[in-house]
Amino acid sequence: MDWGTLVSSIVIMGAMIGIGVLLARRTPLTSENRQLMVTIIVNVALPCIILNGIMQTPLDETLLKQIFFIFFLSVLLNCIGIGMGWLAAKAAGASPQKAREMAIVSALGNTGFIGLPLCAVLFGPKGALLAAVFDAGVDFTLWTVGVILLQQKRSLSLGGLKELLNIPMLAIVAGLVIALAGVQPPETVKTFVASLAALTSPLAMIYIGLLLPGLLSRKKFLPLPIIGLPIVMKLFAFPLAVILALRYVPLPVELAQVVMVQVTMPTLTLGSIVFARYAADEQMGAMATVFSTLLSMITIPFVVMLGAKLLHI
Repeated sequence: MDWGTLVSSIVIMGAMIGIGVLLARRTPLTSENRQLMVTIIVNVALPCIILNGIMQTPLDETLLKQIFFIFFLSVLLNCIGIGMGWLAAKAAGASPQKAREMAIVSALGNTGFIGLPLCAVLFGPKGALLAAVFDAGVDFTLWTVGVILLQQKRSLSLGGLKELLNIPMLAIVAGLVIALAGVQPPETVKTFVASLAALTSPLAMIYIGLLLPGLLSRKKFLPLPIIGLPIVMKLFAFPLAVILALRYVPLPVELAQVVMVQVTMPTLTLGSIVFARYAADEQMGAMATVFSTLLSMITIPFVVMLGAKLLHI
């Protein structure tokens, strides 16, 4: 792994977030502008970075097996992370409901908006594809296990499953079907998709920066144990546990690298939105997102470098 590329990528992402913060202070983010940016990122930029990865990577039997494997590995690791977060919260004396909320923000990371573009920069189109599939596993875990934990009545609703039918998920499926069929898009199409894929990181980082001032200004600070424990679990305990586990699992280098980067991501941006939807502690979800995102600009390179040393990759 190129450490210079990793550090410079994190610095650039941090600078983009800073631009978003400055823009938000000058022009506050309205609900309409927010929805527009989310629509562009989720429905245009992310699908294009996924399709670009599929178009630029020869799809053979080995890669197909890796795609299915990393999806199930993502679901498994995120469920384990939720379990770790729940145990830590219970050990800290949290109530049953609060422990479940803390467990979710302790495990599920921003693998789409931050992790996917970062993997694309570090590992190229194939890394972007594998990172997108890992992110699909995070989404699956959120809208199944996460939703069940947040509900007062433990059940899996059709509405939650519908959230899995999003454009990025469809882009993965459609791209794989086209690649398996042996269809080669024209070079013009490849160039067009690659150009839109390049928008992903700037738009996603600026969007996160636009969110930060509003989240900080309208939320009261929570007691340190409530907000600090999930952040420590998400940025340190969970990724380090995964890295130590990977030492005993013989994975191809490209899979190990993508998994290692994805598990270091800060708390998912959707946290506060999902918590609000299911009458959970929206304030905790928002604060975990804000502070873990800011701290992750330091912790991501540190944990990834440590992990690469331990895994010898």
